[in-house]
Amino acid sequence: MPTVTLRDVAARAGVSIKTVSNVVHNVGGKVSPQTADRVRQAIEELGYRPNLSARRLRSGHSRVIALALPDLRNPYFADVAAATITAARDRGYNVFIEQTGGSAEAELDAIEGMSDPMIEGVIIAPLLLDQRQLAGRDLPLPLVLLGQREPGFACDQVSVDNMEASRQVTAHLIGRGYRRIAIIGRQDDVPDVTAVQRIDGYRRALKEAGIEADASLAPVLRQTPYSRAAGAQCMASLLELLQPPDAVYCLADVLAFGALSALHAAGLRVPEDMGLAGFDGLEEARYRVPTLTTVAPDLEQMAQAAVDALIERIQSDENIGPRDITCDFDLILGHSSEASRG
Repeated sequence: MPTVTLRDVAARAGVSIKTVSNVVHNVGGKVSPQTADRVRQAIEELGYRPNLSARRLRSGHSRVIALALPDLRNPYFADVAAATITAARDRGYNVFIEQTGGSAEAELDAIEGMSDPMIEGVIIAPLLLDQRQLAGRDLPLPLVLLGQREPGFACDQVSVDNMEASRQVTAHLIGRGYRRIAIIGRQDDVPDVTAVQRIDGYRRALKEAGIEADASLAPVLRQTPYSRAAGAQCMASLLELLQPPDAVYCLADVLAFGALSALHAAGLRVPEDMGLAGFDGLEEARYRVPTLTTVAPDLEQMAQAAVDALIERIQSDENIGPRDITCDFDLILGHSSEASRG
């Protein structure tokens, strides 16, 4: 099958090659909406695909960025990927997706562009990456982190206020009358500042309510990345306590789904026997029985902020200092935390 060119698209749409190029490269203000729609229709009908290698040779830019995520089986990261692809496409960029599997080596390889000369910048949601690993490294590509890390990273960080979000969901459980609130997601051997911030918010809410934190209600989760199996395992261990919890807050929705399965297996009902809440705002949370109370970060806003920050770094000749970009979140109330404990 012969390769479809810009000239072919221009002929089909009845416009100039320059007009097609402006649409392909998302050059705003150069083409009317009606003409742009006609060009896009021609692109779809002919199956045109840009030659990225040729583009980079001509312009010095491939307009390709990488998105490195721990586990694409986790629907949260699948949602992050979808939002990032949309945000990048709106700016005329393509996204190469890499799964790191929670490996420090894979994360370091990702921030260096995976030895792919087409990649111009990287957005990464790291699990194990810390400042010590980056010390002395000359980062070859612009870098944006998704999630909170410790201060000192010489790059942008895009996240929600994890401490405040966690404080709010824990305070909600306390307001429902729960007092022995366990937390699932603690990982002492992983430098995940996002999880640490969420645990700090949980503890702050307990302190504000005059409830003493019980270390037995915060079991260490040794599996990474988070998974349903890990949530079920931690929930099973909590049920073995002499004084089990009356509610559980999970640092990710997939952990909560696993915990819910373990509770059902033990013959316990949610929320009648135990309250439950998660974090991530997954669509699946709205279709579970019961529906799950969860913190929902604004993923579209986060993806847009991360893509915009990265492209600014790619296109700028100036030295841009590191920026902390905080995005919105909502506390979505489901049936899983309805029962009131007087």
